Amino acid sequence: MLRARIITAIVLVAGLLVVLFALPAQAAMVAVALAVLASAWEWSAFAGLSRLAQRLGYVGLIGLTGALALLTTELTVSLAPVLWLALGWWALALYWVLRFPRPISPQLAALCGAAVLLPLWLVLVNLLAQPRDGAVLLLLLLVIVWAADIGAYFGGRRFGRIKLAPSVSPGKTWEGVIGGMIAGVLVAGLAAWLLALPVAGLVMLAPALVLISVLGDLSVSMFKRNAGLKDSGHLLPGHGGLLDRVDSLSAAAPLYLLGLGWLGVLA
Repeated sequence: MLRARIITAIVLVAGLLVVLFALPAQAAMVAVALAVLASAWEWSAFAGLSRLAQRLGYVGLIGLTGALALLTTELTVSLAPVLWLALGWWALALYWVLRFPRPISPQLAALCGAAVLLPLWLVLVNLLAQPRDGAVLLLLLLVIVWAADIGAYFGGRRFGRIKLAPSVSPGKTWEGVIGGMIAGVLVAGLAAWLLALPVAGLVMLAPALVLISVLGDLSVSMFKRNAGLKDSGHLLPGHGGLLDRVDSLSAAAPLYLLGLGWLGVLA
């Protein structure tokens, strides 16, 4: 399983680098849209939708709402209110994670999918649209989240003792969270130094990004368990579905964009 995970990760990273730095910017925008829509397809199972027409309808609704949101925010001065609403949703998700296994209705799960995926779409497009180094800033977010995930995986395997949220994800431990925190902070600091970004600011932002990324992972695990599913899908060998890869990212993205604004990095 670890070998399959590594091979899949290498292929994904190589494809990502090509899309971000070798193809026109429009290609990255299209890739983001396709990734969000594929994630919406997987989320439709959390909402109890099993028929093809139902699942396609859910994907279409997410796509239409996302397109309207992109158009609307493009015409407004600031994306900040949307980002704060997204963080409010993640505070609610934390409450649900702590109370699990309290059941979540399919209708509510469907709405939660929009709350997770639409802000992620907006953030990624906003990063790509930055006039200077937008692709680099997006890659930096990914690298911090990936480093935290890898640090948590190996830290948990080596030192894991104290369970983090056993009713939601029995394999996760507080030692893994600490490992992820260390890895995320180190990578954020090193990347900021290499890219001439505010090192102290990103180092201070990184712990919050790691913690909320853990919440994203736990929240998707909660919805999977609520729906009786082991994985969100089977698109990525060794990883499961696409949602299993973007769960942490979806939670960290709104805070990351807000943080870049506070640090004066955005145009």
